[in-house]
Amino acid sequence: MSGDDGRGIVVRQYTHDDAARIRQTLLDVHADAYADRADDPFVQRFPWFVDHWSGNPGFSCVIGYDGVEPVGYAYGAAAQAGREWWREHLDPAPEKTRTFHVSELMVRPKWRKQGHSARLHHALLAHRADDDLAALLVDVTHPKVQALYESWGYRKVGERRPFPDSPLFAVMVAELPL
Repeated sequence: MSGDDGRGIVVRQYTHDDAARIRQTLLDVHADAYADRADDPFVQRFPWFVDHWSGNPGFSCVIGYDGVEPVGYAYGAAAQAGREWWREHLDPAPEKTRTFHVSELMVRPKWRKQGHSARLHHALLAHRADDDLAALLVDVTHPKVQALYESWGYRKVGERRPFPDSPLFAVMVAELPL
């Protein structure tokens, strides 16, 4: 699926089967987005995260293009039952629990503050008819990003540090469809 947003940006959808073909694009966009933090060891591990997420058979990704230039992307995968990021924070658990984990949402600096993050995020979740919830993690030192997700329907349910060297993240959940 692809579509032009009226500003020349085309969003294309990809799956696990496309992982090898889009891997370098994901890495290149990340390198541009995090150029100011390239020395951070956690940032340097990003190729591992791409391989981990895209290796999941339920991997879903959207990439926005301005002509041939990638603007940004969003990706994630369905959570394994019982391993949802919100699980340790919501008691009782929601009645409907099928969850899609949004792992990455990234827009290159040249295209930021133009509404592309919302378009990519919503395009990623638009076809998640089998999922009840979306969950994502936001670095707690970025309150503006957390507020943006709240404006899209997410709510913070807790905090977690998934890796010893990772930032502390706010765990956010939204009911689907948005």
